[in-house]
Amino acid sequence: MSRVVKIDNNIIGLEYPTYFVADIAANHDGDLGRAKELIYLCAESGADAAKFQHFQANTIVSDYGFKSLGVKKSHQANWNKSVFDVYQDASLNLNWTPILKETCDKAGISFFTSPYSFDLIDMVDPFVSAYKVGSGDITWLEIIEKMGEKKKPILLATGASSLNEVCNAMNVALAKTQDVILMQCNTNYTASLENFKYINLNVIKRYHEIYPDTVLGLSDHTPGHTTVLGAVALGARVIEKHFTDDTKRKGPDHRFSMDPISWREMLIGTRELEASLGTNVKKVEDNERDTAILQRRSIRAKQNIKFGEVLSRENIEVLRPCPRGALHPYEMPNIIGKTLINNIDIGECIHWEDLK
Repeated sequence: MSRVVKIDNNIIGLEYPTYFVADIAANHDGDLGRAKELIYLCAESGADAAKFQHFQANTIVSDYGFKSLGVKKSHQANWNKSVFDVYQDASLNLNWTPILKETCDKAGISFFTSPYSFDLIDMVDPFVSAYKVGSGDITWLEIIEKMGEKKKPILLATGASSLNEVCNAMNVALAKTQDVILMQCNTNYTASLENFKYINLNVIKRYHEIYPDTVLGLSDHTPGHTTVLGAVALGARVIEKHFTDDTKRKGPDHRFSMDPISWREMLIGTRELEASLGTNVKKVEDNERDTAILQRRSIRAKQNIKFGEVLSRENIEVLRPCPRGALHPYEMPNIIGKTLINNIDIGECIHWEDLK
């Protein structure tokens, strides 16, 4: 039995249903009522957890640093405000935290967050069931260590990082808790179809080779759920996608988010895939036993064959169906030259009881 991680009442592992995290992130648009509504919507859509991001602009970005870059890059190129101002607008009102937790409880899902400072880790700890380390903090080993000291599950995203950096972060996290969920990720937030060729889902297999006892996942920002199905097929059991009610809304995260309809489609597709994966035991399944009779061939009399006659390729043939007890075609070399001890009419199956 592979390792499992428990978040509230959910058990997460290879033998259990995939765990879905709806990252509401900045999609609350600064409105507590809207944040609560999104919690209920994602719960109704099948999410197991609602995740937020706890930061203040000055705890995550340098206004001077981004301005000194000169030109906005990647997804930030479409922002009409400075990077600092966008983060300021997207920051979560810290007073909302107990209300968001209470709302998640009422909706029947877990509440956790990505806290982007030491103080915020301490502040949210009474309310969260788990922590998420965003890809951008994978090289900030101190904050990973701080989260690990809380002895709660950690979801570690690994976008825009090298394997060496991933291993360094894992060493720090695992030194504090074994409840680490290692998540493949690509941190391009442009929603471009070009991004599919950069997702590298096979990294999940590499992670399993290095950390065979670790629960794996995918933090994804591509359109639809193709990558999700691929990740689950490769062994991921935690999926994180951004969630909103309308992908056309203005804001930094809406464009690459899932909505209630696409989320439900993702969930249904994943459950169908999980059922399809089954086991690694190859056998005739219960639902195909009848077709094994109908579609397989059996050895039959090509003409009336009398007691005492010898079987040859001239007086037998192989045709469907193959009732239980009938001889399969692979027995042909073993029965040629055998003598009948019963009369066999044309079309009848040959059985071992008919031969000596």
